[in-house]
Amino acid sequence: MLGAWGDASSLSDLMSARNQSLSPIDRASHLRSDGDALALLWKSAAILPIIDGHIGAGDSGLRFLDADTVEFLAASFETGERYFLGQARDGGQAFFAWRTSWINEPADEAIKFDGFKTLRAVGSELSEIELTVAMHAVGLSNWHKSHPRCSRCGAETVADLGGSVRVCVEDSSQHHPRTDPAVIVLVKDAEDRILLGHQAIWPEKRFSTFAGFVEPGESFEECVSREVFEEANVYCNDINYLGSQAWPFPASIMIAFEAITDHPEAAKPDGAEIVEVRWFSRDEMKTAVATGDLLLPPTISVARKMITGWYTSKAGYTVKDLSGGESWRN
Repeated sequence: MLGAWGDASSLSDLMSARNQSLSPIDRASHLRSDGDALALLWKSAAILPIIDGHIGAGDSGLRFLDADTVEFLAASFETGERYFLGQARDGGQAFFAWRTSWINEPADEAIKFDGFKTLRAVGSELSEIELTVAMHAVGLSNWHKSHPRCSRCGAETVADLGGSVRVCVEDSSQHHPRTDPAVIVLVKDAEDRILLGHQAIWPEKRFSTFAGFVEPGESFEECVSREVFEEANVYCNDINYLGSQAWPFPASIMIAFEAITDHPEAAKPDGAEIVEVRWFSRDEMKTAVATGDLLLPPTISVARKMITGWYTSKAGYTVKDLSGGESWRN
């Protein structure tokens, strides 16, 4: 049965505020069709540059440009495309993304990406408003980059309405950004242990929750049951909704659930995508993290928030117990 956070009250406290309240950025969709207004906003905007999936970033957060700097960089970079991301609710600062590329691309990646980082690398260090901007910018940029042609006739498409659509230059059809829904599941048993899996392509000792894309004609709950059985061989019940997270790698939305299995002894990996599964009590997890035998998902991820929420829901277990050892799949 679908529940509103179920009994996971501590988890709701740990899920990002982006899931619980109004976004700090007003996407201001009413301005997208107003070219004059967007041109005026561009002049004073905070502009996030994007090159091949890398965003402008330094040691202390995102690295925004102003319009004059973008114009100055035109000697080295393509004109690119501008995407209107919205305005800050506090103060009205306008934000744009600028997706571009080198005119003469350096062979050395250290030079090519100087001053740029991937969102995966920098995401956990960003403020709430920076993360909101970066998630939108990267997701939108990924979609634009992968849709240069009309799916109807094959002609070129161009960005329009502030980057919120692409329009075919031949038949004028509009093409809108796509987001792919995927469920992510925290599986528990009657002893309040959690089941985690290790993918073959992950670093050694990296474990996480189970996840998979929703298939056509499938409900979220059906997807939860199917994915967990396919990957870990256990059937689930008491499926409860926990929250969601934008995940633009390249274009997903993660829908988080918890689920209970009555047959924990049946758990085994599928041997293809998942090559190992392990049940963890809180004490077992604490020890495994401390000894380096367990690498958890990064703190930016909803998977980590689910694990942390479960772990800290019992007295005596704190977030600090799980710090260190986070690992991305590169």
